[in-house]
Amino acid sequence: MTRASLDKQPHEVAAMFDDVAARYDRTNDVLSLGQTRLWRRAVADAIGAEPGQRILDLGAGTGTSSLPFLEAGAEVVPCDFSLGMLTEGKRRHPELSLTAGDATRLPFADGVFDAVTISFALRNVQDTDAALSELYRVTKPGGKLVICEFSTPTWTPLRTVYTEYLMRALPPVATAVSSNPDAYVYLAESIRSWPDQPALATKLQQAGWSKVAWRNLTGGIVALHRGFKA
Repeated sequence: MTRASLDKQPHEVAAMFDDVAARYDRTNDVLSLGQTRLWRRAVADAIGAEPGQRILDLGAGTGTSSLPFLEAGAEVVPCDFSLGMLTEGKRRHPELSLTAGDATRLPFADGVFDAVTISFALRNVQDTDAALSELYRVTKPGGKLVICEFSTPTWTPLRTVYTEYLMRALPPVATAVSSNPDAYVYLAESIRSWPDQPALATKLQQAGWSKVAWRNLTGGIVALHRGFKA
């Protein structure tokens, strides 16, 4: 099956990402008009990794998002449920400790990470609430959560243009640059159905995170959410 439905059956979503792994990072750069690099930098700044810290990068894919933490001297654990992504990541970045894992049943003990982060992957998890609870479980008291995810543009004209781009322009662009264009149609649909900023913040609070806040990037096309474990 080349396209996952929005009920997000884990094996279907994993297979979809396996299929696009080799060209995933390049395709994202093209489709985002180069914005992905700015968004990754915003995540790295929000985490503020320091030497000796242990950081979980969930939904890390090929490990590109983990490199800033490694460069800062932290111990980073890139984790993903797509074996295709992990295989590609190991080929590119043999220095990373890539780990296979399900976001709703993380293979880590309680309270072992100083910070946890997930970028552009939470909406692909079958049970968002379970994933937020698992991230809380594996974080040390006082530790930080940073989520970077597509969200709802705050300016109505931008929201209209963005929606049109997602559903009309994205599929033909994906056809030209991706090995599996259907996967990007699914991704566009998943973005449109994702909760807005206040709704996701409420989910974080319900999972136990405190001092929950968010910051809009690129006019709210992407939002950076954060929380702390008391």
